[in-house]
Amino acid sequence: MNIASKIDHTLLKPDATEKEIVNLCHEAVKYGFAAICVNPTYVCTAARLLHGTNVAVATVIGFPLGAVLTETKIQEILAAKAHGAREVDAVINVSRLKSGDWKTVERDLDLMVRTAHGCGLQIKIIIETGLLSFEEKKRAAEMVKAVGADYIKTSTGFYGGATVEDVRLLKEWVGPEVKVKASGGIRTKEFALELLKAGADRLGTSSGPALVQS
Repeated sequence: MNIASKIDHTLLKPDATEKEIVNLCHEAVKYGFAAICVNPTYVCTAARLLHGTNVAVATVIGFPLGAVLTETKIQEILAAKAHGAREVDAVINVSRLKSGDWKTVERDLDLMVRTAHGCGLQIKIIIETGLLSFEEKKRAAEMVKAVGADYIKTSTGFYGGATVEDVRLLKEWVGPEVKVKASGGIRTKEFALELLKAGADRLGTSSGPALVQS
């Protein structure tokens, strides 16, 4: 299996420097990764460096808590498009979800998906599995599928990471209509292959070069 083509080469730490972003982009081209994922402030830089390549530029929306206003998330999506992003990874409103406020959560998701698709972006919804119960994960997956998102993503990486069991369950719940992105704690080739076998279509990791060279 060509793991490289499944990897979103990621650098989201708060102290990431522009030099590190430049290196991230060069590595993505060198190894043939699917995308790079950076904070919004570096989207324009990455888009310029990756212009003319097959590597997509992705950025995060409402990161990492998902608790900003929907209107703010909408503006972040539009700005990401304007600066050259092709994909956005948006965080579900975890606090509202944990409160059982399904109506607010679904409205937030629906408007983000409509906005992203309206300007030609793919959108991945991060549900933060490490903070959710079994029933909350299932309900979140059902909503992500209902609003027509392109991907459901396990984690930001800030509150636990992907597990094989979560990937298997998410794939079962969303079916073929929605892809699954596993993210957080993916540091070995063996684990990466397990996640792909369980149903992951993309892997979000900062360890991409190590995975493909191992």
